[in-house]
Amino acid sequence: QVHLVESGGGLVQAGGSLRLSCVMTGGTINNYAMGWLRQAPGQEREFVIGSSRSLGLTFAADAVEGRFTISRDNAGNTVYLQMNKLKSEDTAIYYCASAVSVSSMKTSNVAYWGQGTQVTVSS
Repeated sequence: QVHLVESGGGLVQAGGSLRLSCVMTGGTINNYAMGWLRQAPGQEREFVIGSSRSLGLTFAADAVEGRFTISRDNAGNTVYLQMNKLKSEDTAIYYCASAVSVSSMKTSNVAYWGQGTQVTVSS
């Protein structure tokens, strides 16, 4: 059974940085598009950033373009989300996800979800 376990969330001041990690067990990240979605209070879950399965191409939502990056450590079966220049509107629960494609992930059509990790940005 595949599991995704996130870590690295917390409280940070606006303008600061944070890195989230997501470890996959029971599977191999090479077999999936990997990415992150988030859900702010009272809002629907939204796509943040994704990495395609074969070429590792990155696709980011407009709101985070140029500030957030995603990377893969295939040996460690881990995906990272580096978040820079954080804003108060980035406050949300961040979910790691695996899917057949980034396109699927954008519509929350996900194979596996992590449990989520809270990111709070104070202004």
